[in-house]
Amino acid sequence: MSPGDLEFLCALVRARSGLVLTGERGFFAETRLSPLARREGAASVADLVQRVKIAGDDRLLRAVVEAMLIQETSFFRDREVFATLAETVLPSLAAAHDGPLRVWSAGCAFGQEAYSLAMLAADAPQRIALDIFASDLSSAALEKGESGLYTHFEVQRGLPIRGLLRHFEPADDAWRIAPDLRQMVRWRRLNLVDEFKVSKPFDLILCRNVVDGFYPAIRAKVFERLEHALAPGGWLVLGARETAPDGFVAAGAAGIFRRRIALVAAA
Repeated sequence: MSPGDLEFLCALVRARSGLVLTGERGFFAETRLSPLARREGAASVADLVQRVKIAGDDRLLRAVVEAMLIQETSFFRDREVFATLAETVLPSLAAAHDGPLRVWSAGCAFGQEAYSLAMLAADAPQRIALDIFASDLSSAALEKGESGLYTHFEVQRGLPIRGLLRHFEPADDAWRIAPDLRQMVRWRRLNLVDEFKVSKPFDLILCRNVVDGFYPAIRAKVFERLEHALAPGGWLVLGARETAPDGFVAAGAAGIFRRRIALVAAA
């Protein structure tokens, strides 16, 4: 792949997903796009990029961008975060609300985060009702999440054995999460880079390790949209090394923030 092709690819990924590619960009692109090139019958990654340039095929363009996304996740990733959610955040929200809490897993990847939230709610001393909305840019990731089907390797990453036995069912050589938990989650393809509105504010939004690699101007826009999608006094959970913008105050474990009520009231 030529330097020009690489720059085109980086610009495309940034425009469509907000992600800024750094480091060994050429190696990363070749590794991520080689399987797609084979599936599309392209002679090489360079040939695949040329097809994208010339054909203007939105399906292929979307497939290229999705192949470049970093989909790293696991069940109960960052134990301290989920302990804070279980012990403080969800109980305090439930005590102040009638009906299900609205929770959004933004950039949900393969769904482990959304199902981890469902398991927290099901295992709470007084069961907490959640309406979980899971979104991602990758259609393939969403399909896997909605299926609720995970390999032995995937369930071994972060999931306690008691959680596996209580909330999963064997499915041939894999495991499928129980139907009652699958019914708690709604799935939708959504690009955080694009304008979006929600019909009703969320009580809790998790957007962990998603926006840190975004171009700064795009990151600021995404934070603004997330803030507007969050109820006054609602909670925002980012990655442990990520920082929320003005309008939020740090609360609890690293990466957990609460929307300031006073600023909303004065707006």
